[in-house]
Amino acid sequence: MKDRIITTEFSEPDVEIEHSLRPQNLNEYIGQKRVKKQMGIFINAAKKRGEPLDHVLLYGPPGLGKTTLANIIANEMGTKIRITSGPAIEKPGDLASILTTLKAGDVLFIDEIHRMQRQVEEVLYPAMEDFALDIIIGKGPGAKSIRLDLPKFTLVGATTRAGQLTAPLRDRFGVVQRLELYAPDELASIIKRSAGILGIGIDDAGARELARRSRGTPRVANRLLKRVRDYAEMESEGVIDLETAQKALTLFEVDDVGLDENDRLMLRTIAEKFDGGPVGLNTLAASIGEESNTIEEVYEPYLMQLGFLARTPSGRVITSAGCAHLGLKAAQAPANQISLEELTNHDEEI
Repeated sequence: MKDRIITTEFSEPDVEIEHSLRPQNLNEYIGQKRVKKQMGIFINAAKKRGEPLDHVLLYGPPGLGKTTLANIIANEMGTKIRITSGPAIEKPGDLASILTTLKAGDVLFIDEIHRMQRQVEEVLYPAMEDFALDIIIGKGPGAKSIRLDLPKFTLVGATTRAGQLTAPLRDRFGVVQRLELYAPDELASIIKRSAGILGIGIDDAGARELARRSRGTPRVANRLLKRVRDYAEMESEGVIDLETAQKALTLFEVDDVGLDENDRLMLRTIAEKFDGGPVGLNTLAASIGEESNTIEEVYEPYLMQLGFLARTPSGRVITSAGCAHLGLKAAQAPANQISLEELTNHDEEI
């Protein structure tokens, strides 16, 4: 998959810009009003009692600010944060070494927590529930179990696939929050805040245009802002207005709803090569030269949110809305076209 300006996945160029633009407290945090209000109550109540915050699970699509919110929790609680990820914790000893270095009240943030090994997860259960670590010394009949007490800490887990968490792990989180896609006006506020930090000139119309094409995701919004800034500096007066934003995003092949050429290629392939579908996942992947898991995890979620694509028991199908976005006339729409009302949530495994 070529470098996509609108991908919601974290990439190396995002490191510098995301760290510099992250809000440090709840007052600076834009959007997610429900989550923000609830977390403010939970944090203040825990501070009033002089206790660590309950363990928190954050889930939702990538790029919505789960890592940012974890850092804000630590800042608001006045504690330090230790950051790791599920795939990085390969064996129980790795987790034990992290837990034993925590201090009272510290925040342990585990990104992609659904990807932890099962044996590692089992070590985490008593640590979350009893703040204790069970260690087995020796092997065979002479093996002994020793329980080490741990300081009371807060585990913040983040995942884009809450359904893949095991029930025992999910049930040990006292606070579970779903992060939703951002509204355009919220993204416009984020873009203007980021532009101010980066010293970029942008007007309200330019910010709204970037927000409209940012796929409801702050990460994409900030990436578009950075790319359009380069265009503005070279092709206009250095200020991002509506016209500059439109010209730059057209050059970068990002259309009015935030689709790029890869998204449109997939929709066109279903519409033109397979008469609108249904088409199997592996067949579709081979047709556009892409991995099937990339289609499932990167391409499909946003296309389905827009109502341009549907998964049916027999395969992927382009919707009438998807055909309209491609400019297909009603007469060109495939005969087996389904409408938005006929969308199903069935996954197809062929």
